[in-house]
Amino acid sequence: MIYLWLVLLIIVNAFWLALVLFGLPGNWLMIITTILFALWQKNIFSVWTIVAAVVIAFLGEVLEFFAGAGGAKAAGGGKKAMAAAIIGAIIGAIVGTIIIPIPIFGTLLGSALGAAIAVLTVERRAGKGLKQSLKSAAGAGLGRFIGLGTKFIAGVVIWLIFTIAAFIN
Repeated sequence: MIYLWLVLLIIVNAFWLALVLFGLPGNWLMIITTILFALWQKNIFSVWTIVAAVVIAFLGEVLEFFAGAGGAKAAGGGKKAMAAAIIGAIIGAIVGTIIIPIPIFGTLLGSALGAAIAVLTVERRAGKGLKQSLKSAAGAGLGRFIGLGTKFIAGVVIWLIFTIAAFIN
């Protein structure tokens, strides 16, 4: 019966992993779900497995932040543009998943385009010229794409760690 529960945990964690592509905290949801499972079923996951996943999730967050902030900052975007990039990325990820039904690619592309379009709109409304607005939009889009991709890769590593650890016991 435990193997059925482990397979269910792996499926739920895969769902949480997919949420990362929408800019949601899927890596942390995988960790929380696995911790709850470990509290329920003792001796399946070691403390060190959980600690390793937390460290990787934290690194994924840091890399995502610096990639996104670096892209926006390097392109000259302001604080409103950064906020717009976050909202635009979430909406873009959802729309991209629907319009471009290629797994992962549609979501990542939608997220990057959503961030870029949102920044372009905010920068133009703030009175910036088209050239500067396009530069800020491109920086936000590229930064979002790189950051989200990096965070997703961290999530894949976490998912693999939990999947392998589940069946090593």
